Amino acid sequence: MTAVSPDLLRRFDVPGPRYTSYPTADRFVEAFGQDDYVLALEQRRAGTVAKALPLSLYVHIPFCESLCYYCACNKIITKRHDRADLYLRYLGREIDLHTAHCGTGQVVSQLHLGGGSPTFLSDDGLRELMAVLRRSFTLVPGGEYSIEVDPRTVNAERLAVLAELGFNRLSFGVQDFDAEVQKAVHRIQPAEQVFSLVDSARSLGFDSVNVDLIYGLPRQTPESFDRTLAQVAQLRPDRIALYAYAHLPERFKPQRRIVSAELPVASAKVAMLSRSLDAFLDAGYVYVGMDHFALPSDALAVAKRQGRLHRNFQGYSTQPDCDLIALGVSAIGRVGATYSQNAKTLEEYYDFLDQGRLPIVRGLALTRDDLVRRAVIMALMCQGEVLFESIEQGWLIDFRQYFASELARLEEMAGQGLVRMNSDGVEVTPMGWFFVRGVAMVFDRYLQADRNRARFSRII
Repeated sequence: MTAVSPDLLRRFDVPGPRYTSYPTADRFVEAFGQDDYVLALEQRRAGTVAKALPLSLYVHIPFCESLCYYCACNKIITKRHDRADLYLRYLGREIDLHTAHCGTGQVVSQLHLGGGSPTFLSDDGLRELMAVLRRSFTLVPGGEYSIEVDPRTVNAERLAVLAELGFNRLSFGVQDFDAEVQKAVHRIQPAEQVFSLVDSARSLGFDSVNVDLIYGLPRQTPESFDRTLAQVAQLRPDRIALYAYAHLPERFKPQRRIVSAELPVASAKVAMLSRSLDAFLDAGYVYVGMDHFALPSDALAVAKRQGRLHRNFQGYSTQPDCDLIALGVSAIGRVGATYSQNAKTLEEYYDFLDQGRLPIVRGLALTRDDLVRRAVIMALMCQGEVLFESIEQGWLIDFRQYFASELARLEEMAGQGLVRMNSDGVEVTPMGWFFVRGVAMVFDRYLQADRNRARFSRII
């Protein structure tokens, strides 16, 4: 990272999509509703190939006991844990509606519980949810079953329950170990607490432990973040997700509690990113791409080496490209050549299910051009290269002709050392991996058409 010039960092300090999907979720339309989604489910059920493919499941648990000021997730702040009991009953209804259209016993190789704080649920609530999922789907041995964990809501005994329920991967929200930063974002959790939980997770035999960090938070400095980086290197999680804080108070009400004057300036954010990358590479982590690092032995790093890396709405994944059924308020899924999103408020979500309807409020049926561009963007984001012949054979196009203007724009990136171009394809260079979102943006037809990027986080 030290070889990357400040000018290049400044040039790519622009908003852009994270490409957990293409087209991105801001392109979803309300004209896509339950009937379109049901058709996709039934086509999957009828297709001999599709129904044999494993599924991914995502379950959104929106509740949190306290508000983190930086948060842009769909969440509900409450200390009333009985609200989760009602929510679980409605989740059961939504699951039943799915199995009515796609059949029971569909094979699932990946499950992720996100939020909010999934560990807001009691042990009995988690047991109830997992029992319903296992009755409705077939969770295969050796699958990837993960849950996001708020360290303030668990202890070693609760982690043991998660292991008992079949979870084999944990993701701890850390953000920053600095006490002043934690006060500024209203999330107090001592480093000792996280270290103890990670030790417990290892003794319980979890396959992988991830830690989330955020740079660009109020009261952060490059020097203070260096101390957090050193502590994380000592903690040595299997994976690290390093996110840039996107301050968008006009869109996310909790962020209005952050004092803008306490936010680090752009040059300090760039310094934090640069020093983070150097620190993790020096500590022996593999740079998987964009904002993910993994130890060389972790399945994510292995998947990258073997060219098996994929991306879905949860980020990088080791699982094969497959359909994703999303459950719960605001959850986003993918079935066949469609994307869909559930109602964003509990009231609307409950109302749909009271009517016996799936709570789909918007989505998208992908065009052929969307599918071609998705294949190119995902190849760049996951494998770091796109081979012309592969796309041409898969989609019956002449790549150079179809993407003539895009290839012309990539010439400048080639001159900057971010990509290599030859007669066979386009390859992202080691330095280009730090800006891979910017490379992928070249192929985003919607983004190139409107240039309205302010709604996205910055790409570095």
